[in-house]
Amino acid sequence: MKRRYNPYTLPPWLRYCRSVTIQVIIPITIFQGVRTIFIPTPFDVILLGILILLAVSFHLEWL
Repeated sequence: MKRRYNPYTLPPWLRYCRSVTIQVIIPITIFQGVRTIFIPTPFDVILLGILILLAVSFHLEWL
């Protein structure tokens, strides 16, 4: 049986890190997207994909 995820059971320092990450991930993703449009390298494309997946997972509360 799968346990439900509850962010309030996390330690306070981890909840703080998670909230800061949620606030910062969208501007970093937008900056990386603009950077990838102008100077596309394989590393930039992979990093942009990881950042998009991370932003979506925070938005859908998978993490």
